[in-house]
Amino acid sequence: MEFRDLGAQYASMKTEMDEAILATVAAGRYIGGSPVTELERRLADYVGVRHCVTCANGTDALQLALMAWGVGPGDAVFVPDFTFFSTGEVVAAVGATPVFVDVDERTFNMDPASLHGAYDHVVAHTDLRPRAAAPVDLFGLPADFDQLLPLCRELGLLVLEDGAQGFGGSLDGVRACSFGDVATTSFFPAKPLGCYGDGGAVFTDDDGWAARIRSLAVHGKGDGKYDNVRVGMNSRLDTLQAAILGVKLSAFEAHEVADVNERATWYGTLLTEAALALPEVPANSRSSWAQYTVRLPEGCDRDALQDALRAEGIPTMVYYPRPMHEQPAFAGACLCPDGCPTTVRLCATVLSLPMGPYLTREDAEQVATSLMRLLEFTS
Repeated sequence: MEFRDLGAQYASMKTEMDEAILATVAAGRYIGGSPVTELERRLADYVGVRHCVTCANGTDALQLALMAWGVGPGDAVFVPDFTFFSTGEVVAAVGATPVFVDVDERTFNMDPASLHGAYDHVVAHTDLRPRAAAPVDLFGLPADFDQLLPLCRELGLLVLEDGAQGFGGSLDGVRACSFGDVATTSFFPAKPLGCYGDGGAVFTDDDGWAARIRSLAVHGKGDGKYDNVRVGMNSRLDTLQAAILGVKLSAFEAHEVADVNERATWYGTLLTEAALALPEVPANSRSSWAQYTVRLPEGCDRDALQDALRAEGIPTMVYYPRPMHEQPAFAGACLCPDGCPTTVRLCATVLSLPMGPYLTREDAEQVATSLMRLLEFTS
């Protein structure tokens, strides 16, 4: 059993994928070109924004947004404590200070009340300038933008939506990667929409920011290749990856988001009686299920449970075992005044199960049966 079965995905689209890859190789153009521009148009249309700028990976996408805004030393950017390292890493990389805030235990996403408390703390007790918040659409579920957007407007914060895991999710019928002033996603292979390597994209409705991001992604170029008007980076999506994503996006739109939601329903039914807290999706939201993450009962030996499941051929993962504020790299960062107790609790109890649009019913049943049985011996 695969944690996310990319082999089954390839088998389902082998003819179209092989044709797209061979056509790109035969064309002899491996940077830029129509596969990239066409993909950007399709991605922007899917999300519902004016601009999409592709780049080399999701981490670069976040950093490009901060660079376009001029975020740097002395600035504070509010980041959820329960997320992947990149969201805070890019803040430090541009010289700004990440301020970690707690998350909602039911949705795993940024807690608006914790954000407000952290903002008040920064204003009252530090010399930092609050500049932006970076809510993450964790595990495929859009953050609580119904509350976060008005709050950030009130506080004067720019919103950088980290949709690395959220592409394909929606809130009130509006798709993820359209909520932030700028939003980003990742095309890492295991993401809801993934390529066969690294890739990323930035989304915005702002013409000026889009133009600046496009410049920054190619060495800060101006009108020509050797006209460099600012210091940028080298961050382009390869033509081959664009062609691959073009094939995958068709399947993603046609059935994969619906299929992965069907698999989540399977788990919800199969695990109803389990001594677990299952992931919650608010009534006005739809997840793209980058991960299916349960919360184990306190006192459960998670390591022993994972070992036992692995022995039965069932892979699992822990996203994430350590709060961001405990990472040694963030020793000089700020933390919301009440700490992040929910994050600490989640890091000790979460477990992600095999998931994806190609998960079979048989595998889902095996996961559920083994998990419920083994919980009795590890709790």
